[in-house]
Amino acid sequence: MKDFHINTEIFFGENALDRLSALHFDSALIIADPFVVSSGMITLLTARLDKAHIRYELFTDVVPDPPVEKVISGVAAVMKSKPPCIIGVGGGSAIDTAKAVKKFAGQFDENYTPHLIAIPTTSGTGSEVTRFAVISNPAEGRKYPLVDEELLPDEAILDEVLVKSVPASVTADTGMDVMTHAIEAYVSTENNEFSGALAEKAVEISGQFLIRSYSSCDDTHARRKMHIASCLAGLAFNSASLGLNHGMAHQLGARFHIPHGRANAILLPYIIEYNSGVTLTNRSQKEYPSCVRKYCNLARILGVSNMNEVTTIRALISYLHFLNAEMGIPSKVSEACPKLTETEYMAALDDMAAAALVDNCTATNPRTPTPEDVIEIYRKIW
Repeated sequence: MKDFHINTEIFFGENALDRLSALHFDSALIIADPFVVSSGMITLLTARLDKAHIRYELFTDVVPDPPVEKVISGVAAVMKSKPPCIIGVGGGSAIDTAKAVKKFAGQFDENYTPHLIAIPTTSGTGSEVTRFAVISNPAEGRKYPLVDEELLPDEAILDEVLVKSVPASVTADTGMDVMTHAIEAYVSTENNEFSGALAEKAVEISGQFLIRSYSSCDDTHARRKMHIASCLAGLAFNSASLGLNHGMAHQLGARFHIPHGRANAILLPYIIEYNSGVTLTNRSQKEYPSCVRKYCNLARILGVSNMNEVTTIRALISYLHFLNAEMGIPSKVSEACPKLTETEYMAALDDMAAAALVDNCTATNPRTPTPEDVIEIYRKIW
């Protein structure tokens, strides 16, 4: 038996932030990216909290790939006053920090169950509606995906005013993260009709609006659409999980600090090639892995379907390479990390492959990889 549920109430559209004015709490802890505060964006939230007479404190000790010690600091901050509401605002790191803080604070005091609100300022992670969070251990060079129903936010607020000023390069990285979330959820071994419908819509929207959103921060309609697509993809993989693409990308981020969406974008064409078994030299076959039919359906949604399965998969891979190139995303790790030597990179492959294979995301990949398979993909993207 399978189940599908959405525990997070979602507020979206114009002036969605007005939801904060309708809250009925006496206090809140805001966990925010430092940029959200330094840019003045935080006033869009605090003005509405002031209107609702809600006291608030700020915790801004948030960094990319939140390490364990930052989460511990957040837990200490929240346990001082135990506010009835925690608001995570920022990119995936801020929201993941807020989710982890809530979870671990509850382990200190099982009677403390604050209301969690997630407000994303980038259109990529989908963290505002998922039971996933990623924390890191810099000493070990590892990322650890947490998976727990307790991590699900109670509310998500999607307001495009928060993403209007996102730089083009970040829009590109996060947009390809949306695409990867949707595609991986769609071919996941845990995919179902409900997650599949959400993934299809996220891919459709991304195909129409990602380049537009990248090309102009003034295209409010495109940015609103990508903000919604990110949430849809998050709902899809919250139900179906992900795959090898994320399992491998986590290691690239932990080892070489490649932004998560960029790592996903570099890997995605190669993962599709690996999962489908379709390469530049393939001929048509009588039977294909079940994921090939799904990839072909996504190619149709994106408008790049071709004569048969082989040519359609090739067209899909070419389209993803085109998207990356059009938005200035490096095609290889060597381009993303110009100071990294090939010797240093190759020396890390065995450890990265081992970590990728035990990553929670890899478990639902449509093809079961071997260490040699993963190492070979890492070699190809150098």
